[in-house]
Amino acid sequence: MAEVAKPEFSRGPASLTISVELHVENRKRLCSKLKKIKEVPEGAIIFLKGGEEELRNDTDVGPVFRQESYFHWAFGVEECGFFGAIAVDSGNAVLFCPELPKEYAVWLGKILPREHFQQRYAVDDVCFINKIADWFAGQKPSVILTLKGKNTDSGNYAEEATFTGIDKFTVNNSLLFPEIVECRVFKTAKELEILRYVCRISSEAHIEVMRKIKPGMKEFQIESMFQHYCYYNGGCRHTSYTCICASGANAAILHYGHAGEPNSRTMEAGDICNFDMGGEYYCYASDITCAYPVNGKFTDQQKKIYNTVLKANQAVFNAVKPGVLWTDMHLLAEKVILEELTSHGLLKGDISEMQKVNVGALFFPHGLGHLMGIDVHDVGGYPEGGNERSTLPGLKYLRTARVLEADMVLTIEPGCYFIESILEEAMSDEKYKGFLCPDVIRQYLKFGGIRIEDDVVITKNGAELLNHVPRTVEEIESVMAGGKFTKI
Repeated sequence: MAEVAKPEFSRGPASLTISVELHVENRKRLCSKLKKIKEVPEGAIIFLKGGEEELRNDTDVGPVFRQESYFHWAFGVEECGFFGAIAVDSGNAVLFCPELPKEYAVWLGKILPREHFQQRYAVDDVCFINKIADWFAGQKPSVILTLKGKNTDSGNYAEEATFTGIDKFTVNNSLLFPEIVECRVFKTAKELEILRYVCRISSEAHIEVMRKIKPGMKEFQIESMFQHYCYYNGGCRHTSYTCICASGANAAILHYGHAGEPNSRTMEAGDICNFDMGGEYYCYASDITCAYPVNGKFTDQQKKIYNTVLKANQAVFNAVKPGVLWTDMHLLAEKVILEELTSHGLLKGDISEMQKVNVGALFFPHGLGHLMGIDVHDVGGYPEGGNERSTLPGLKYLRTARVLEADMVLTIEPGCYFIESILEEAMSDEKYKGFLCPDVIRQYLKFGGIRIEDDVVITKNGAELLNHVPRTVEEIESVMAGGKFTKI
């Protein structure tokens, strides 16, 4: 008797098991939104393209496949090369899979029948890709809704699904995009369960690093340690982004860890470190940054800057709730940082006057945070007709300027950095001379920087913290000295 495929995802008894009902619910939400649009007639069918296997340059070797995000949201298909259709009126879903030659079994294992995918992904039917045109001809759709729209973070466009003969049908590629994006912005209870899980695993991995780090280690050893923990203990084959393991002056490089700065420095006693790392489970992201000294003991200088950023982080967490403008939260974090730097003698003068000339962006040059979900920088930050992106320093890097609503998931990640090129230029600029204290600032030019990043879901009255890592100086020093941390 053929084995019946379970309609669920799991990486073993220690990991989270996810029912494909998550995707059934997502498709229902999407169809419900589309039915309310007068331009969507009865008989409309959504048509989506899954991700394709990528190869490295001209070779036949590529990275481990990870599903295209919209397709994962709608279907949860793990394999590459699929297409999918959803009837808006009924919600019925059909997958189109590649018809693989029998000899592929030598390399890929058993070639699974269409019935396997129908059971595994709880769809109404599965056809081979070479039958797409025939299937649509039999359905006689009033319109085929395809996905085409711009990602406001990358500037790239979602790849529109097509097939030979699609020109014989009426196709609309503008109606679907804004509706599916908005669906992804607001997380369901099932999606939040995954996000809590992956944030928990990533929190545990950060604590593991915190316990094992020591001077003399390489930054890439931290990356390796984190990735191993997430995969070995949590089934997270992917990370949500390239790990940022920045120590010393490197901690002022916001996206350190790229090919030109590959987490390769030897960490030394006294260095402050920014470890921005997040595991990914079932395509859902986490994004957590912990900052601390490699030797486990904060200097007075490090305490001042760390507590400055922590105070900004906590101020925002306590202020977020439905109805709050995200731009105002960035300005709140900036204000707290300016107040603290003034109290420590790095700045002088009136805080409101500082903000008028964007002094805050000299130390806090990036946006406060971003939407998070299936992508670490999730879609929907700047929807058409919504608030526009600011052109001001700091604020122009905000990945969203939306009014917060319940079930949005965002990061809160204020930072304070001492980027020598920016500060040296500012200290000779007349616009800033009345606010900067050069003699004190120059004592910090080799400091690096500190970022404290948390993942939160907006609730009816505030926010829920999804990650749980040591945050106070006392908690961090205790854990690094071998103490327990019991908040997980």
